[in-house]
Amino acid sequence: MTGRLYGVGVGPGDPELMTLKAVRILSEVSVVAYPAPGEGESSARKIAAAFLPAGGTEIAIRIDMRPGPEPMGVYDQAATEIAVHLDAGRDVAVLCEGDPFFYGSFAYLYSRLAKRFPTTIVPGVSSLTACAAASGRPLVSRDESLAVLPATLPDEALEERLHGFDAAAILKVGRHLPRLQALLGRLGLKDRSTYVAHASREDGDVAPLAEVHGKDAPYFSMILVTRNSSP
Repeated sequence: MTGRLYGVGVGPGDPELMTLKAVRILSEVSVVAYPAPGEGESSARKIAAAFLPAGGTEIAIRIDMRPGPEPMGVYDQAATEIAVHLDAGRDVAVLCEGDPFFYGSFAYLYSRLAKRFPTTIVPGVSSLTACAAASGRPLVSRDESLAVLPATLPDEALEERLHGFDAAAILKVGRHLPRLQALLGRLGLKDRSTYVAHASREDGDVAPLAEVHGKDAPYFSMILVTRNSSP
């Protein structure tokens, strides 16, 4: 019997937004893995810290947060290390900020391990719904449509996709903030946009996009665009 792999969504930042199922699983597993920057503390671990088992094994998956392709070698190595524990019959929970399958790096581990080991995905509150709650404005209502777009897309692709939807969420704003402001301004959407950073966290920030100044934003920030009035 092998161990079971869990992809555990821990939510956007507020530990109280973790699900009961996530908390229960963390109390039962003996191994916990989580993404972490090249140096410093893991945000996912920080969210779940109060619920981690005492004396358990921890695997920090160190990833340099730089522009460019995902470092697949890091996931290869992490999958190999996790597989050792699973082969030994130990369950492993991989912590995922937000939801594991919503722009989550857990997908790279899932593709490497799920065919070999029993796997359970534990959904979490995503950044999308957390940012909507923080903004105080519904994303969509009735029969409106919503586009979810990464800020890393070029302007031409973003403009084309924005035209076809009633509302949009632009994720991973970071250093792309100035060009997104310029693009939304050209499209007449800047005054219909809300900037949200670190939703649900103590250092969270919410403001009309037109009032946001600076050359960049945190990686965990989002711009919500709505063409229509709130219901």
